[in-house]
Amino acid sequence: MITAMGRRELGGRRETRGSTEAAETCFYSRRPYHYVLFKKLTAGPEVVTLLSLIDVTALMISDILLQRLKSVEPNATFTGSMPRVSSSSGKVYFVKTGAAREKDQFTGEAESLEAMGSLAPGLVPKVLDAGQFEDGKPYFISEYKDFGSLGGKTAEVLAKRLATEMHRPTDQKKFGFGVPTHCGATKMRNGWFDTWQECYDDKISELLDYLRARKTFTELCEKGEQVRERVIPRLLGPLRIQPALLHGDLWSGNAGADSASGEPVIFDPSSYYGHNEADLAIARIFGGFSQPFFTTYFKHYPKAEPVEDYEARCDLYELFHYLNHTVLFGGGGYASSAERKMDSLLKVVG
Repeated sequence: MITAMGRRELGGRRETRGSTEAAETCFYSRRPYHYVLFKKLTAGPEVVTLLSLIDVTALMISDILLQRLKSVEPNATFTGSMPRVSSSSGKVYFVKTGAAREKDQFTGEAESLEAMGSLAPGLVPKVLDAGQFEDGKPYFISEYKDFGSLGGKTAEVLAKRLATEMHRPTDQKKFGFGVPTHCGATKMRNGWFDTWQECYDDKISELLDYLRARKTFTELCEKGEQVRERVIPRLLGPLRIQPALLHGDLWSGNAGADSASGEPVIFDPSSYYGHNEADLAIARIFGGFSQPFFTTYFKHYPKAEPVEDYEARCDLYELFHYLNHTVLFGGGGYASSAERKMDSLLKVVG
């Protein structure tokens, strides 16, 4: 039989339910409401149970959404419900709508995917239409992707495509991004900066502000300010790099292999222009990417000078994700990990 495995994904942690005997396949979707990972058993009748408690009527195709689909494929008729909608031509679309308060999240996702797709065609789902209805509610239409887990060879292909296509410098001269994005459920304000040091400092500052507002992470925030004052200038100031377009949340849960082509596909981005090495940070934290992935990547895009600072830069870039997970999940092991990273970095700079 096929069971469904409900998945809640907030920028790195996932909680799953379902048989451990299944081989995973999934369809492209988007947090926080319509991400469902289907787990398909190797034998038995194909029966799907959706564990997410979703109001089915809210997923039906409204007349106004149908108009947007017609703009994508004018002569087609459409069947199905969100997020999977089929056309009479045989094409399948991923479709979602949101509340007005989510428009920044939809815009950030669409602009991230469009930017990545322009540099590495086919590596991300193609956005076909996105915007807001007259009532301010956002909508999003993209190609629909069936995909499975990212195998070793496919991961190496991904590494090469990141290094030789998506992360390669463009004519973009500033660091940052033009619209807010969301890393998990955390809104990142973004903006444009002349230097990578300024850009990354702003990202750490924003996360510390979120934590400081909760009034329960005083010591962590104090150490974070020391990192901003002493570590970021020391490690990022000497870099001579050009802005690279980053995915921003590139862990194994946001990557897969296209079931039709076998090619890698990445999704659920929180993009900005930054140091390419920063895009590999969360992959090291949560695993899912084997050593050949990193070896292949640096074969095509060597580590930045000074190379002797590379490991310390890794810790600094990982700190962002530990702080973000502390924001998302309220402390615990993530806060402790963030503090250990800070202690290690402060020792490096003396």
